[in-house]
Amino acid sequence: MTQRIAVLTGDVIDSRKIEDRQRLYALLDATLAALASRHGGRGERFRGDGFQLALPRATAAMEVAIALRAALIEHSEVDQRWDARIAVAVGPASWPDSRRLATADSEPFVRSGQDLDELSKQGMQLSLALIDEADDGSLALLTRYLDDMVANWSRYSAQVVCLSLEQAASQQAMAEQLGIRQPSVHKRLRAARWPLLSDTLAYLETRLVDEDARR
Repeated sequence: MTQRIAVLTGDVIDSRKIEDRQRLYALLDATLAALASRHGGRGERFRGDGFQLALPRATAAMEVAIALRAALIEHSEVDQRWDARIAVAVGPASWPDSRRLATADSEPFVRSGQDLDELSKQGMQLSLALIDEADDGSLALLTRYLDDMVANWSRYSAQVVCLSLEQAASQQAMAEQLGIRQPSVHKRLRAARWPLLSDTLAYLETRLVDEDARR
């Protein structure tokens, strides 16, 4: 059955410089598994630091991309920032069968892989392509905005963003979970520009709904 799916293809930036690659791989495996479970998708890591995540509900695509990058940044090494390039492609396709995602060849999978190669050339870390709908430039602009926002996060800001995306908890509840004071949570969320991030992701969720469903 054809449906509008999202495919995220990515790799970790400068992974060869990371000393504890096993910790990196374990983090990627755990994060991909958690996001796939939360959104009913499928995720795989390949070629060490490469990964792919397919989502049956395209509306969650950008939230998942941000959550994945936030997890990497949160768990960065003290002397090295961890982050990833992620190319998102949204479009109609049959949901992949039980074979490895790497063997899927529908258009969202192909386009996502191609766009990841372009990200490397352009020096960007996030892209979004709608295969079945024209973009008037607004999606590209919002994606650049999100990319710039994430690039400025500290590990602490990324940590509270991860929690905020995982659960609808109060700042006090997050403070108790992290063992810090509520004003510190507020400060980290403000540094991450959480209100703007949340609003942007909410807009993109409605924007990525299938065009027929918006009518």
